[in-house]
Amino acid sequence: MYRHSLRGLVVGLCAMTAAALTAPASALAAPAGGAPPAPHTTAPTLHEQTLADLDTAMHGEAYAYAAYGLFAAEADRTGHQGVGRLFRSTARTELTEHLREAAELAGVVGTNAANLRQAIDGETYEHQVMYRGFADQARQDGDLQAAELFSEIAGDEGRHRDAFRTALTAVTTGGTVPAPPKADAVPVPAGPPKVKAGRTKANLATAMHGEALAHAKYMLFAAHARQTGHPATARLFEGTAEVELREHFAGEAVLAGLVRDTGDNLRTAVTGERHEATSMYPEFAERATAVGDTAAARFFRDTAADEARHAAAFQRELDRLR
Repeated sequence: MYRHSLRGLVVGLCAMTAAALTAPASALAAPAGGAPPAPHTTAPTLHEQTLADLDTAMHGEAYAYAAYGLFAAEADRTGHQGVGRLFRSTARTELTEHLREAAELAGVVGTNAANLRQAIDGETYEHQVMYRGFADQARQDGDLQAAELFSEIAGDEGRHRDAFRTALTAVTTGGTVPAPPKADAVPVPAGPPKVKAGRTKANLATAMHGEALAHAKYMLFAAHARQTGHPATARLFEGTAEVELREHFAGEAVLAGLVRDTGDNLRTAVTGERHEATSMYPEFAERATAVGDTAAARFFRDTAADEARHAAAFQRELDRLR
């Protein structure tokens, strides 16, 4: 998993190809035998810093799920099926265990109406501010391909916002929930970055973390909607989640040069997991303990231990390639 500088929860909301992720977008759904409830808590009584640390954790866990899915596809393509299986199993842990528990602690999932309002706020920000700003900056820096992609995604986010607004009306006063959008999956081959400016590269990293988190949160919102008897709302969240992951994240990953050869991908994973195991999560746990947020501190410590095991597993596979 990767550390990402904290962005607001709203920004993170709006944040692969079908071949890239053998774990489907429904990975947050329950395994066979019964659906666990979506993580839903009322107003959490956590310290502000603990909530900020949980938000950072969710960004990183969602991004790891998305990136590891692409790394798995590249490993499979080059005949390293064992590495591919490791990336996919680790991705599932990051999403269905770590992110889910962080979301529960932070009280991310609310009522269907509250979830739709949260989504509307995030999509509005990305449509009106973030992606338009990124497009202008990329154009100024001569990264015209990135400018075009950012502008295209800004338009998509506006349509997502409008669909969620209509769904909110349907949920609160009656009406029809819009049909879900269909993702135009983008293939992500291994290769170097296709942008040159440092600012564009940083904006792509911010955007990818946001899109990955949007996918994860929308799948949680979808699970809650289905459990509470709103299947059309669930389908809208699921379809939008697919666009965020397999179209937006994937398109940004191509320009960012996220996927390299399998050895490089393993080295990236080892570095990220070790950082979180030895630095980020222990620091989060210490801060949470200091303010009395014991459940969050326990989550941070347990996740640090998991990430240490992930780093060791990735290192073993990397050693075998040498």
